[in-house]
Amino acid sequence: MVADRRYPKTAKAPAKKKTPASPKKAAGRKTARKPARRRNPVVALFLAIIGFFWRIIWALTWRIGAITALLIALAVGYVYATLPALDEVLDGRQRGSVTLLDANGRNFAWRGDQFGGVVTADIVSPHLKNAVVATEDKRFYRHFGLSPRGIASAIRINLREGRGPFSGHGGSTITQQTAKLMCLGVKYDPAKWESEAAYEADCRRGSLSRKAKEAIYALAMEVKYSKDEILTIYLNRAYMGGGAFGAEAAAQRFFGKTAGQVTPAEGAMLAGLLTAPTSLAPTNNLERSQSRAALVIGLMRDQGYLSEAEAREALTNPAELSEAAEAQAGGYFADWVMSSGPEFFTRNTTEDVIIRTTLDPRIQDAAEDAMKYIFENKVREGSKAQAAIVVMSADGAVRAMVGGRKTKVVGAFNRATQALRQTGSAFKPFVYAAALDMGYSGNDVIEDGPYCITVPGSGEWCPQNYDRKYHGRVTLTEALRTSLNIPAVKVAQSVGLDLVRRVAADFGIDSDLALGPALALGASESTLIEMTGAYAGILNGGSAVTPYGLVELRMQGDSEPVMTATGGIGERVIQQDAARELTWMMHKVVAEGTGRRAALPDRQTAGKTGTTQAARDAWFIGFSADYVAGVWMGYDDNTPLTGVTGSGLPAEIWHETMVRVHDGLAPRELPMQPPAGYSEFSEQPQVQRDRNTRSGIENLLESIFGGNVEPGQAPTPESQR
Repeated sequence: MVADRRYPKTAKAPAKKKTPASPKKAAGRKTARKPARRRNPVVALFLAIIGFFWRIIWALTWRIGAITALLIALAVGYVYATLPALDEVLDGRQRGSVTLLDANGRNFAWRGDQFGGVVTADIVSPHLKNAVVATEDKRFYRHFGLSPRGIASAIRINLREGRGPFSGHGGSTITQQTAKLMCLGVKYDPAKWESEAAYEADCRRGSLSRKAKEAIYALAMEVKYSKDEILTIYLNRAYMGGGAFGAEAAAQRFFGKTAGQVTPAEGAMLAGLLTAPTSLAPTNNLERSQSRAALVIGLMRDQGYLSEAEAREALTNPAELSEAAEAQAGGYFADWVMSSGPEFFTRNTTEDVIIRTTLDPRIQDAAEDAMKYIFENKVREGSKAQAAIVVMSADGAVRAMVGGRKTKVVGAFNRATQALRQTGSAFKPFVYAAALDMGYSGNDVIEDGPYCITVPGSGEWCPQNYDRKYHGRVTLTEALRTSLNIPAVKVAQSVGLDLVRRVAADFGIDSDLALGPALALGASESTLIEMTGAYAGILNGGSAVTPYGLVELRMQGDSEPVMTATGGIGERVIQQDAARELTWMMHKVVAEGTGRRAALPDRQTAGKTGTTQAARDAWFIGFSADYVAGVWMGYDDNTPLTGVTGSGLPAEIWHETMVRVHDGLAPRELPMQPPAGYSEFSEQPQVQRDRNTRSGIENLLESIFGGNVEPGQAPTPESQR
């Protein structure tokens, strides 16, 4: 209490009482403020005018915008109502394709526009799906069918490059591209369009009005279909080069697998084709296609579809063509089947056709390898000489065909089926076939001496042998084995030229046959496939053969064939015993005569050489118990061969082919029999010595020319061998 008194509490000062300001003072404060700045009348007028027009423009703009949006909505709604169901728009090509299957049932060639079958976005390889999106439209799953940013960018690039705004880069989304593939719903009408090409060109037009229609159609598609359904249509309708429409056809054609099995490298290659399918097709230029695929792989990596390691692997191991694609759609054999089949089912078909053929890919490879081996090792570099090979079964089923030195071709001149060439001594077996069928024997003896015939209208004709010598009395077997000309002419005259001509024609040589005695020496022209088919008739016991490649033709989707093979074994031409004896005589040609270079080491073979006037054509045709093969060699312009006869390079090509063809096959004996009373010791010593002399001549020629084919005068005299 003392402290309290000593230090009294400080009293609070009473608050001042606020007195309201007098009205005069308040008024004074108001009047003390800075007066507002008056607007310049000119500026005010200008702003007023701008505001007036802005209100007018805004009123018009939102009304026009609303009307435009309404019209677009109505247009989209109309197009939406006309869009077909998904399964009706997947196959976008004009039908009329041909798929060829080999003897094993595998695709090896295609003709026309191919559609491999329907695939969907969820069953194709994710690598293919990602590659397409990364390349064509990376915002595909985020936009509404149009990409304003992409369109603006494309216009800018086109203008910068000196083109029109809608020429060149289009900036189109996958949806817009799909709308274009569907031709905005306009179907092909032959009465309206001059051709399918004109129709397709109109579908691709890039005018402003066309772009507007395309945008409406794309918006309607976005409403009608899901994103994956739009991508499905695109993957099925897009042309991917090589005649392949859709991802499935392209995967099968280029890689021999389904679209669901493609690797990142293969998916990138397929996606890369979409910008320029014809020029980038791997069948046209594999390196260019691989370079384009490398760019696609980079896009896939940048957009996260591939890891760095996966991208590196795809770049290190680029996509390669399948064997069928490398074969350039079947080559000569496929062309022959297409040309020999019924036109309304092959060249002019309006439906999709499946053709099962006789082609054996193993034998085809054997023939191509043999051709390549001989020309690389036995023919002088730079030579323009050509060759052809046909291999068939005894019933005429063609197993392989090579129509020229370049084997990977389509639509090329086929020397196996289209080249009419003189046959030379390869025709002689039909002379002896006629004689044997009349009762002659291979043991019968004939005089090989000077012989002349007066040919009406031509004067006297005196045939000569290859060595310009006469060999006295020889058997028919010896005459064929050493390819003597004079005995062949004498036999033909003896049995009658008409009979020889009829036997040859019945065996399948349909070309015009010479009327004079030179017929016996192969003065007539024929094709390699005809001659090979005729020899097949000898192998099968003397019945005619029609070479064929078509086994069965059916429409795609049908199980029953429309037609089956039209070739095969026909009527008998000569007796079976005569055919068996002729086979034995021809076996002697290979075993001991002019065809020794064709002999196979592990099985019996029979055949005949042939060399025409001035060595313009050289042949070897023969057979084992399993297959018949024919080889022709010459120049397309009929330039004579130098240092080559049928017993030389053609026999070697035949040998190399048949060694590969019979690899792994158990040996079988030829269906042959020697003539009655035949003895291995019945040969005349002089004939044997003459044959050895001729062998020495052949060896000398081969040592001089080395088996190299060069144009020039051949050493062959007027006689033919």
